[in-house]
Amino acid sequence: MPGRQLFIPFSRIKLCWFFMETPKVVILSGGEGTRLREETEYKPKPMVSVGGLPILWHIMKTYSHYGFNDFVLCLGYKGEMIKQFFLNHELMHNDFTIRLGEQASHTVHRLKEECENWSITFVDTGLKSQTGARIKRIEKYIDSDYFLATYGDGLSDININSEIDFHKKLGVSATLAGVHPYSKFGLIQHEPSGIVSSFVEKPVLYDYVNGGFYVFNKEMFDHLDADESCVLEAAGGPLQQLVKNKKLAMYRHDGFWHSMDTYKDYLELNKMWDENNRPWKTW
Repeated sequence: MPGRQLFIPFSRIKLCWFFMETPKVVILSGGEGTRLREETEYKPKPMVSVGGLPILWHIMKTYSHYGFNDFVLCLGYKGEMIKQFFLNHELMHNDFTIRLGEQASHTVHRLKEECENWSITFVDTGLKSQTGARIKRIEKYIDSDYFLATYGDGLSDININSEIDFHKKLGVSATLAGVHPYSKFGLIQHEPSGIVSSFVEKPVLYDYVNGGFYVFNKEMFDHLDADESCVLEAAGGPLQQLVKNKKLAMYRHDGFWHSMDTYKDYLELNKMWDENNRPWKTW
């Protein structure tokens, strides 16, 4: 309510974090994002903003909507910027009063009732580490039978709980979300004579690609290596081993999914936000 005040001692500034006995969400947040150099020259890719907040925040809000509030961020390139964002998030998005001197403190004047009840573990997983290595290096922080994982650059309206139910029903080691990508090009249909019958500008394709949003049993760590060269998705790599053993499933998500790979993707996602066309905003 307006005017409500919350006193937070200087030494205990948090994002209203409460620890929950639920599987952790691992987010790969350490890549350099070389195809988005216009933005990632000075910031890590997960910190590229959509609607004024990092895409990483949007991804975390999606998981939080389904009750998953315990996160492990696999940091690498410019990881200190991700740490600084969350350390300062509470202050930067609310009015606050500071008291200096021997009894230093902060008083945060919340502008809204809702706050992010998140627990976040920040792990430096190496500057050049590949995806498989990053996940392997956070193994000690996983204490449940399964955990969730995704990339720090994809937005979706996927139903996380539905995917978990699907994963458990099949009894596999890992499940990934199969999603429909947007074509980077306009598609042309034509008659046998060569006359163009239709032109569709950058349609959603009907094939499935790996959209991330994984569910992994803890045994997944047995297929990973902490060596920085371990690529989760590589030919002959961890996921391919699971395919060979029929232990990898695909959860079909026919709804919205959009990655932020290029500057054009950045512009498109922000245009969607500005036009109030936000299908991933399920919270």
